[in-house]
Amino acid sequence: MKYPLEKTEEQWKEELSLERYKILRQKGTERPHTGSYNLHYEKGTYCCGACNESLFESNSKFDAHCGWPSFDESIPGKVEYIKDNTLGMSRTEILCANCGSHLGHVFNDGPTKTGQRYCVNSLSIDFKE
Repeated sequence: MKYPLEKTEEQWKEELSLERYKILRQKGTERPHTGSYNLHYEKGTYCCGACNESLFESNSKFDAHCGWPSFDESIPGKVEYIKDNTLGMSRTEILCANCGSHLGHVFNDGPTKTGQRYCVNSLSIDFKE
């Protein structure tokens, strides 16, 4: 797939920490309740940890009690959705639409009016006030 920002995997390895590379570029998952943004509720914007593209606004964040940062919507056009049938389940993977980096998954079990729960790895995002 082509993205507005394209880099080689070698370039990504040079720019990202090992932990971030495993999540953002190799579709890894951090352990629940370990991420710095799980219980983070300051006002601002959450951006892609690889390319700094704005992805989620803080007013869409909520505590889903799942151990990962959760949002009920993304900024329109900033997230790509891919069917994911790995690990014996059917899910929807979410990627940064600017660079194709893995963010997490979105589920249709959110408690807000959108009904969505974007379950995002803390290491896949950065926060800007």
